[in-house]
Amino acid sequence: MTHFPTTPNALSADWLSDVLGFTVENFEVTYFAEGIGILSMVTRLLLTTAPENPQSLIAKFPSPNATNREITRTYGMYAREVMFYQDIADKLEMRSPQCFYTAIDSATDDFVMLLEDLGHLPVGDQVTGCTLAEAKSVLSAAAALHASSWLATEFPNLISHNNPAQCAGQINGFQIGWPKVNAMFPELIPRSAQIASERMPHFVPKLLNEMCQDPICISHGDMRLDNIFFDGSECVFVDLQSVATSAPEQDVAYFITQSVPPAVRAEADLVAYYHSELTKRGIDYDLARCRERYRVCALYLMCFAVSIAGELDLQNERGQTLGRTLLSNSLSALDELNAFELLR
Repeated sequence: MTHFPTTPNALSADWLSDVLGFTVENFEVTYFAEGIGILSMVTRLLLTTAPENPQSLIAKFPSPNATNREITRTYGMYAREVMFYQDIADKLEMRSPQCFYTAIDSATDDFVMLLEDLGHLPVGDQVTGCTLAEAKSVLSAAAALHASSWLATEFPNLISHNNPAQCAGQINGFQIGWPKVNAMFPELIPRSAQIASERMPHFVPKLLNEMCQDPICISHGDMRLDNIFFDGSECVFVDLQSVATSAPEQDVAYFITQSVPPAVRAEADLVAYYHSELTKRGIDYDLARCRERYRVCALYLMCFAVSIAGELDLQNERGQTLGRTLLSNSLSALDELNAFELLR
């Protein structure tokens, strides 16, 4: 039996007061709209407490959906995020929500997390996209994260992105999703991408191996606009359930090819900008190598776009629009990079 609440209904003012270290007289649980916290249950707690204390918090719990729970267990997602806040967050140059309390039961994968509420800040929207200034802010923040964890030698317990579950999951997701996206969005598939139909599943292990050779660092793993709050020119990253060690270009390619609109991508050499932000922090790294790995990562991350777009709930308008947007962004970027040549 766990010693902490694993659903909002199990919360109490006494328990909150105990773990937060200040008196909570009462609280109200509010729920977010559909699409927030798909793999976890994410709620907001409105607290009745002294004015000097936080007046609201974000509380995360396991998903009530059995299928989603199985996905998170397969990839160790709850354990990764708990470990991030317990052992890693304060060692990085990356702003993430303050964690007031977190715990996990390794036997059941039940967990609870109390986080800073960032609701007063604007959050990115992957459907809307971002401006060039916002894209540069994200890439500068990514460079700070990667530079502060370069080679990842301080984090021996953090899993590599190149692990059996990840490899098998991306192969399976692509094989299921590719026929669906071809049927749903044929106008988005460039001719150059047709080679991926048969060859991508065989190349996933090779791409992962190339991505996860040194130099590696800590990768957020899900660096997309929906997981980024903007505080002026500063970025705050949320949803650390996919944190792992990988090439720095994994975050860069995921963000640029799937969250940045093509018109904004065309305004600047964003890979060169990221590289300059990384090297000015003291990292000795060749730009040509950065571009090469970016191309490899971008091709591999097409599996993410295909898997997500192929699993669309066609009754969910935003879900369908999101799938179309990220698939279109990814495939057009890969076509521009001539990345499908890597499959030959």
